[in-house]
Amino acid sequence: MGVGGEPGRVGSCGRRGAGGRGAAGGSRGAVRGRPLPLSGPGGRLEPPEFPHPGGRCGRGSGSLQIPNQHNAGAGGHQPAVFRMAVLDTDLDHIFPSSVLPPLWAKLVVGLVAIVCFARSYDGDFVFDDSEAIVNNKDLQAETPLGDLWHHDFWGSRLSSNTSHKSYRPLTVLTFRINYYLSGGFHPVGFHVVNILLHGGISVLMVDVFSVLFGGLQYTSKGRRLHLAPRASLLAALLFAVHPVHTECVAGVVGRADLLCALFFLLSFLGYCKAFRESNKEGTYSSTFWVLLSIFLGAVSMLCKEQGITVLGLNAVFDILVIGKFNVLEIVQKVLHKDKSLESLGMLRNGGLLFRMTLLTSGGAGMLYVRWRIMGTGPPAFTEVDNPASFADGMLVRAVNYNYYYSLNAWLLLCPWWLCFDWSMGCIPLIKSVSDWRVIALAALWFCLIGLICQALCSEDGHKRRILTLGLGFLVIPFLPASNLFFRVGFVVAERVLYLPSVGYCVLLTFGFGALSKHTKKKKLIAAVVLGILLINMLRCVVRSGQWRSEEQLFRSALSVCPLNAKVHYNIGKNLADKGNQTAAIRYYREAVRLNPKYVHAMNNLGNILKERNELQEAEELLSLAVRIQPDFAAAWMNLGIVQNSLKRFEAAEQSYRMAIKHRRKYPDCYYNLGRLYADLNRHVDALNAWRNATMLKPEHSLAWNNMIILLDNTGNLAQAEAVGREALELIPNDHSLMFSLANVLGKSQKYKESEALFLKAIKANPNAASYHGNLAVLYHRWGHLDLAKKHYEISLQLDPMASGTKENYGLLRRKLELMQKKDV
Repeated sequence: MGVGGEPGRVGSCGRRGAGGRGAAGGSRGAVRGRPLPLSGPGGRLEPPEFPHPGGRCGRGSGSLQIPNQHNAGAGGHQPAVFRMAVLDTDLDHIFPSSVLPPLWAKLVVGLVAIVCFARSYDGDFVFDDSEAIVNNKDLQAETPLGDLWHHDFWGSRLSSNTSHKSYRPLTVLTFRINYYLSGGFHPVGFHVVNILLHGGISVLMVDVFSVLFGGLQYTSKGRRLHLAPRASLLAALLFAVHPVHTECVAGVVGRADLLCALFFLLSFLGYCKAFRESNKEGTYSSTFWVLLSIFLGAVSMLCKEQGITVLGLNAVFDILVIGKFNVLEIVQKVLHKDKSLESLGMLRNGGLLFRMTLLTSGGAGMLYVRWRIMGTGPPAFTEVDNPASFADGMLVRAVNYNYYYSLNAWLLLCPWWLCFDWSMGCIPLIKSVSDWRVIALAALWFCLIGLICQALCSEDGHKRRILTLGLGFLVIPFLPASNLFFRVGFVVAERVLYLPSVGYCVLLTFGFGALSKHTKKKKLIAAVVLGILLINMLRCVVRSGQWRSEEQLFRSALSVCPLNAKVHYNIGKNLADKGNQTAAIRYYREAVRLNPKYVHAMNNLGNILKERNELQEAEELLSLAVRIQPDFAAAWMNLGIVQNSLKRFEAAEQSYRMAIKHRRKYPDCYYNLGRLYADLNRHVDALNAWRNATMLKPEHSLAWNNMIILLDNTGNLAQAEAVGREALELIPNDHSLMFSLANVLGKSQKYKESEALFLKAIKANPNAASYHGNLAVLYHRWGHLDLAKKHYEISLQLDPMASGTKENYGLLRRKLELMQKKDV
């Protein structure tokens, strides 16, 4: 039996796994690695049990044995015989032999995976893409590459109190490469990479599933045999077309999960190669492959934190599959007080212990480095992010966590109700055992316990291997999102199911095989499988279309989570960005109604009401927001703007100061504080505030402009000119700065330079009436009256109600008329 309990092969030295009882009453085999003869058409012999030798066996514990070509008893040459996995024969009616060549299977899987999500290729940046990509300075060339290793996924310093501590520098690096190659924030390139990544991962899954279903067996030349082509193809197709993957593929930030999965699977396959041996003089170093697997696990973790779990999966694979650790046998011996416990010999095996030491050391090292980089402070999450983790009482938290697990399981089983966000009241807490939803978590554990018992205690080694690895892939990658070790910042997140869905596909494929084996209606099962694949493909296409724009994405969530305040908030924000303030107000109000402590909805609603001059209600909302969250700097600043508009200057100044207290680097707040001081004729304070704004944000055009205008209005033309030139050095293409500096130069009688700046500003913004009007004034003063007349007329065409321009144009016309009379 090969690794994984495949019939007809002998594994490494030691007791056989399940199925190791010989059909002939435990007869001993004479030749290690010799394939057993088939029992005839339709039947097979169970492999015999092998004694645990006292001496050294083979090349080291856990090593795969290649079938020997010599029979010690017969002395003749026997060709190696390999049999397809049992599960594969049960799926014969679903996939005929003509579609099973591995290359064609991989091409089909890759093509199907790409077709499912191709509709999202020209989508926008949506939802979290804005913060992780568009507003992330780490993508831009001006940011040193070294900063990626000190910033979180969103571009904030990991040491910051506001950082979510999501450390994924390699994912951000791929975003930066995308940005460089596409010449900016063009979403097509970002989406295409995600789609191709999913296609590549789906292709790789064919090899992964072939190991999970067929075990590890190699030819005499060291090539791994593909012993489960039907099962691996079906499972890979189920994975490729699963709609729960849409968030990872169609949402650009999902690349973290895709890259994590890619290196996760490469790490697993690399670990499998540690057990490959050659009959030639040269051998493959198992230690090298184990170390490479650990390295790939570290790379996976640098793409997303979930990647470290591959080390645990590799350990499970090694102990339960390679080492054939039989839990049922151990339990039986313990119950019968058998002191021999021969099957525990594998625990004394130096090779296994060495590999476990390497895995443990590698995992501990990764966690230590991650902890040092992240700092001692955990990420700060709020009750709305994960309400169950803030619930009173351990029992309430445990019940709700388990309910969340059942919801994740349901999304894998029936991925029809998908939502971009499951927080903010989308899933109310279970607070009583009378809540009918308790049935869901009871059903989950009933199924899990049944599968675990079968995986650990079944006497069928083939069944044990598949169920164990299926559960391993299902549970182990999900552990970081389980709230068991630390609080996470979400209730349910479809993106974290990308890797666990591998285990789901294993279990579902095994279920189809078992069902086929025990029923005569095989065509019906084939039709069900085909129906599931087609329905899931259709769902992927539809869901990918919903991820193409924020409006479609947010509205699609209304039917799934109508009680989710964040859904209403995001729809409102989308409408407000498009200028539909009336509709936006309605959704913001609903968000506040659903969650009376939703300070971000209050802040945005207060802003709109401020713009509509409904200042009293705006002040009430913003005051409530800062009472609920005293460190909400943006709400403090907006409250200051409203209070300034209400002529409550002292209160406004205090609000601005509170905003700066909670966010020291807040250029917009300094700008607004400067406007307040300017209204109070505190010119020096205003200039200092604006100077602070430009120091924090050198490209803050409004602050520069206001400094120039204030200095101009107070007669400090030389200082205004110096500030204007400094501003244009930093922002050379800002036409508003050109205009302001041109005015100053005109008053200083530097007509030629002023004219050049005016013309440059007009070229950049030809429809600005004031630009033409002020250029006309320059020509008027300069004595170029025909040019002045021309630009006065252009300005009045653009803005017929400009009183100052009308007056100046009238003066010019009278002057021209007097000159004509004088000439006559």
